[in-house]
Amino acid sequence: MLAVDRTLVSGVRDAAGRADLHRFVQLAIELEHSTVPPYLTAYYTLRPGTNAEIAAAVRGVAVEEMLHLTVAANLLLALGGRPRIAAPDFVPDYPTVLPMNVGHSVVVDLAPYSPDLVRDVFMRIEEPERPLHLPGGSADRAADPQFATIGEFYAALRDKLTELGDSAFVGDPTRQVVDRDWFPPDQLFPIRDVSSAVTALELVAEEGEGTSSSPLDREGEPAHYYRFAELVHGRRLVADPSVPQGFSYTGAPVPFDPDGVWPMPPHPRLEAHRPGSRSRFAAERFTDCYTRLLQALQLTFDGAPDGLRPALGLMFELRLLAQDALATPDADGRPTGLCFRYSPALGTTTEHRTPVVSGPAGTPAER
Repeated sequence: MLAVDRTLVSGVRDAAGRADLHRFVQLAIELEHSTVPPYLTAYYTLRPGTNAEIAAAVRGVAVEEMLHLTVAANLLLALGGRPRIAAPDFVPDYPTVLPMNVGHSVVVDLAPYSPDLVRDVFMRIEEPERPLHLPGGSADRAADPQFATIGEFYAALRDKLTELGDSAFVGDPTRQVVDRDWFPPDQLFPIRDVSSAVTALELVAEEGEGTSSSPLDREGEPAHYYRFAELVHGRRLVADPSVPQGFSYTGAPVPFDPDGVWPMPPHPRLEAHRPGSRSRFAAERFTDCYTRLLQALQLTFDGAPDGLRPALGLMFELRLLAQDALATPDADGRPTGLCFRYSPALGTTTEHRTPVVSGPAGTPAER
């Protein structure tokens, strides 16, 4: 499970007022975002036309993490704070532990899709405090009492907001971000008081972990942990009245074709590709688009709430640029990696520059 330092939970519980909660809600925004690059990397490395069910599942979780980021940002706005997104240190330097995550726990990297990646990393990120042991699945790990889970962190936030009452919600309600084209109104709605805040935080926790008695979220879909488990076990999670738990991984197969995955080097860095080469250009265009996505989200939360739709629309462009990068080997034939980094300076160079090549294998020549 994602082990959170209990001092963070204690900090939420000890908060004397709404302003004391700002840094904790900002950490929640950073945590929700930090899972997006690993999930998108796995999704983008699935070649188009292959592994369609797996691609849909991983993309769906990534989009819901963007929903959770938006919910947390709305909460911070409602409490009179300002989300901080367009900044270099907002983006983790992968491989790394995630925000709020203690050092002994799971290390997250940007890597091509594989069942092992889902089992060893993604499921550990999303694991509830007490995962349901379902037939066809695997046994749970014992919880470490020294650490809390992200679910406990959100529960502490709900309790503190209830204690502080509606007077804590001093933010301008017109700055709340909603967009029915991306998220239905029962998932993304304005946060204006204790009731709406508690409902929103419960939704975030349930979509990631399910509940203590069911693997399904409130929409009736498997929570992230159990959705990833379907990919590992290669079977859909279905209602099963023949077992005490009521569910088992005995549904339709979820096939995986390992040949339908693009290779990608570990720990991708722009600097790994020679300046002026096609691979460097492709990698920089991808990083620039990701930077523009973060900038668009910042503008959205800074008072332009209608900007969520075009901001998230950049994810389509990002996928096309990812496919271009992954299909562009460098001069030595090595695949190009996907570098998630906040690099606003790239915007001045990627739009008007064409890589120059000379000789076989696309050997770069400097201008």
